[in-house]
Amino acid sequence: MVSFLTFPKGGVHPPDAKELTADLAVEEMGLPAELEIILAQHIGAPCTPTVARKDRVGEGDVIGEVAKGLGVPLHAPAAGVVKGFGMSAHPMRVSAPSLTIKTDPDAPARQYQKIDWQGLGKEELLKKVHDAGIVGVGGAGFPTHVKLNPPPDNPVDTLILNGAECEPYITADYRQMLESSGEIVEGARIILKILGIKKCLIGIENNKPEAIRLMSEAAAAASTDDCRIEVRPLQVKYPQGSEKQLIQTLTGRKVPAFALPSAVGAVVHNVSTTKAIYDAVALGKPLYEKIVTISGKGIKRPANLRVKVGARLSDIVEYLGGVTPELSKVVMGGPMMGFAVSSLDIPVTKTTSAVLFLAEDEIDNTPHSQCIRCGWCVEACPMGLEPKEIGLYVEAGRPEDTGRFGVFECFECGCCSYICPAKRPLVQFARLAKMKAKHQ
Repeated sequence: MVSFLTFPKGGVHPPDAKELTADLAVEEMGLPAELEIILAQHIGAPCTPTVARKDRVGEGDVIGEVAKGLGVPLHAPAAGVVKGFGMSAHPMRVSAPSLTIKTDPDAPARQYQKIDWQGLGKEELLKKVHDAGIVGVGGAGFPTHVKLNPPPDNPVDTLILNGAECEPYITADYRQMLESSGEIVEGARIILKILGIKKCLIGIENNKPEAIRLMSEAAAAASTDDCRIEVRPLQVKYPQGSEKQLIQTLTGRKVPAFALPSAVGAVVHNVSTTKAIYDAVALGKPLYEKIVTISGKGIKRPANLRVKVGARLSDIVEYLGGVTPELSKVVMGGPMMGFAVSSLDIPVTKTTSAVLFLAEDEIDNTPHSQCIRCGWCVEACPMGLEPKEIGLYVEAGRPEDTGRFGVFECFECGCCSYICPAKRPLVQFARLAKMKAKHQ
């Protein structure tokens, strides 16, 4: 019997619900009449617009830059005219500054030609990644050029590519591993050259055998004595794709609390981010479109779409034929870590991985009750925290005292909420505790 790799503490096994879109090839969504582009697409300082109202822009033109602080440029996803500036709805920040482009449907799509990048040095490669506006597309949107330049006092020896895609419903990474395995592996080679290391491990859950096969073939073809790329099948367990859990799964190294992966000699990138790095370096293409899974019984036609950044959820719904009468909730992201939204006027960002249109039988609206002290949340927490205590202290009006239970180490995976028999919103309690403690 084959023993697949996994992390040692906690985790849950929600139904993966990927059958709705796993076999659907990525398709190009039609160009919306307008693109509403949020200026804060990443962790750090929001972009300052470099265009004015009524300016004409071409596909891929820079439309925003970060002059000071952590950030990357922003590019026009399509040719058109700048219609104006305003505030947009945002699933996490409530609202964010944005600009709107009225698109030109008659403008020809920009063409990109592959270049030989192997003669470029580290700084030239990093500049290409920065100038293309690459951020971590599978998570919080940390600027990639910073992640690729770890501090010299933490030498890195291993690159890890995250192909676990452990969230239910989402198949965007899976489809890219099937359809762009060679480009992802070439992106890994670019990262290895930037980091000056030779070893890359690709973690893929073993419920994706075709992705494991294709990525393994691509990795074997690209590996040399100076570049070793290897696929490691993982046990199916949520949150297998979490950065710290994946590092421990693949290397046995445990990242200390509040430390970065480079503290244990690792750098982790999502496979979709790696494909974006390939696009940036090998093609000179900025990051202005995303592969997004649209799933759930509440949408008439589930799909994996290539969507322009700035397309509104309403545009997606119209393109896919509308919603079904069973629709009960819309979630941006996965069901474990995503955010429910109340409007379809929210635009897609660089970090949007999925939009779920969930029917009544796909969600649980059972009212939560008091904690019964079963301890299941403690057993399920992959970080070894005490979610039940965090929730009780928040309810008692003492969020500032939750640090002792590890609230600031919580990455909001949702295992505690999923496993709780009392249906307590434990991950929401943790988010509230962190927010209020920071304010105080």
